[in-house]
Amino acid sequence: MLKPKKPHQSEVTMTEMVLPNDTNTLNNLMGGRLLHWMDICAAISAQKHSNRIVVTASVDNVSFTEPIRLGNIVTMRAKVTRAFNSSMEVFLEVWAEDIPAGQRVSTNRAFYTFVAETDEESELYLSALRRRQLRLVLAGRMNAAEATELKALFKV
Repeated sequence: MLKPKKPHQSEVTMTEMVLPNDTNTLNNLMGGRLLHWMDICAAISAQKHSNRIVVTASVDNVSFTEPIRLGNIVTMRAKVTRAFNSSMEVFLEVWAEDIPAGQRVSTNRAFYTFVAETDEESELYLSALRRRQLRLVLAGRMNAAEATELKALFKV
């Protein structure tokens, strides 16, 4: 089970500036770029909470309520709202700020679900190739000399 932490310990704020390479032909931030940034911000929050490597399991509805324009400063805030046995929910909010105009607007909100691998799951994943090679060698479908992962166990 993931150990609960104080809520503020998993809160992450990330800031990006919208540059020309981030925009579409209308000089608005591309949705895919924003989703990429949001995923990173939420993943950092989940990792801080679990002290483990995490992977994105799902993203709830993301609505693009306001355009984010070239030159805007994008601020994302993510925090774990609840942890379960090996997964956790992260709430993420996004704001766009036009500094010269003195305007800041809320543009996006989403819930992400992340899964943290346990030590046992990591070891099972790492050893899966060795088990596969052993099965293939025993079945006569692989030459033992080609079973590099198995051979690595016996190198001293």
